[in-house]
Amino acid sequence: MHAINELAKFVSNFPAEEVLAAGRERIYVLVLDLLGAAAAGIDTPLAKAARTAALESYGQGEIDIWVTGMRTSVVGAAMANSAAASALDIDDGHRGAGGHPGAGIIPAALAVAQAVGASGSELMGAIALGYEVGLRVASCRPLQTIEMHASGRWVNFGVAAAASRLLGLSADQTAHALAIAGCEGPVIFLNASSKFDGTSIKEGIPPAVVAGITAAYRAQAGAKGPIELLNDDERFTRNSLTGNLGSSWEIQNCYIKPYACCRYIHGAIDAILSIRKSSHPVFKLRIETFPHAMRLANERAPSTLEGGQYSFYFNCAVAALYGPTALQLVQPEHFRDSQVLELAARIELEPSLEFANAFPALTPARVILDQGYGPEEMVVLHPLGDTANPLSIEQIEEKFRNITRDCIGSQWQVEIVAAVSKLHTAGSAALFAALVPPHKMCSEPASELEVVPADD
Repeated sequence: MHAINELAKFVSNFPAEEVLAAGRERIYVLVLDLLGAAAAGIDTPLAKAARTAALESYGQGEIDIWVTGMRTSVVGAAMANSAAASALDIDDGHRGAGGHPGAGIIPAALAVAQAVGASGSELMGAIALGYEVGLRVASCRPLQTIEMHASGRWVNFGVAAAASRLLGLSADQTAHALAIAGCEGPVIFLNASSKFDGTSIKEGIPPAVVAGITAAYRAQAGAKGPIELLNDDERFTRNSLTGNLGSSWEIQNCYIKPYACCRYIHGAIDAILSIRKSSHPVFKLRIETFPHAMRLANERAPSTLEGGQYSFYFNCAVAALYGPTALQLVQPEHFRDSQVLELAARIELEPSLEFANAFPALTPARVILDQGYGPEEMVVLHPLGDTANPLSIEQIEEKFRNITRDCIGSQWQVEIVAAVSKLHTAGSAALFAALVPPHKMCSEPASELEVVPADD
């Protein structure tokens, strides 16, 4: 049997109750965390551009662009929500995959679920199955064959799986959906540059969402794809791809990010936060990390949101000077902060041979910090939020409140948290209702965008 057929049979036939029994609580925290990331990112230039593009290119529809009161098509809404979710680089990730599943799979699943009227349990099951397929495709690739770790290269498989499940496709139709999505996902020519320079392309997740959803709808309409696509044993390790399906769940192996910057930087931030004395000046700060991390742009004086997200110098300076709350979301005023810029200019950053083989399984860092009492050293192998160093549910809910405080009110926060926590019992309609603003809060004038308002 082709590998894609095995995955498709699993997606189409695996009982929803067994999916939920294995990971209901984990699905809850990942959905809440992703919705928080999207709400916090709603007014970023990346999200605004995606929203405008969705409304102008996909037109009016019945699917919500979260927390805006706007509606567009299934694909348009999923694309726009995906862009908002990935805009601040505070969405979930997976070490084996080396990327971010939630920002693609959850917006796609919610959009299709809203379109077909899926129940809460059906939605949750589709999310878990989408994570499983996308993360298995990403993680089964031998390291030497990976051209780039951009999530858009594989999250399209997970999106197609989740959409196929919600559409009720047969195993044969699902196989073709996966094949079409795999062939037509974004290429993402990041290797044209020697650095990941933090453009709006970022991980390439929104176009992967488009590819995955449209693949499922096309397969439903009879389109065919090359189902032998994943049979290349040199590029996809078969046992990792299809072995023991349903006996363990990759959704349990996802990390949740406490800071709004590239995950590569989090180990260094954790070490700095553990060592620093907030009232003392920094005389020397040296960071040693895994060599792959040196591919970030690492601007010492970034001027854009994306530039700040991909800079060791900037984020580590902010951490040393202002502590963790200043990194929950990147604060643009720090781009002009003379203290941050002065310290960022002095930070030493070097690749370490000790960590040469750590990535992508680990993103370690060693920090040497001198604040006038001699150098103090700390190595972090598992940054906060990793499965080996997890955030509690209480910490994840607190993160949600912190990062959405400026975009949604406290009562609205309570309603969203309650709707997510009761998704299995109260159903998906309550969640969709909670994501519609109680009053118009979007910054774009409706007259310019000609949107269909959501029902009250």
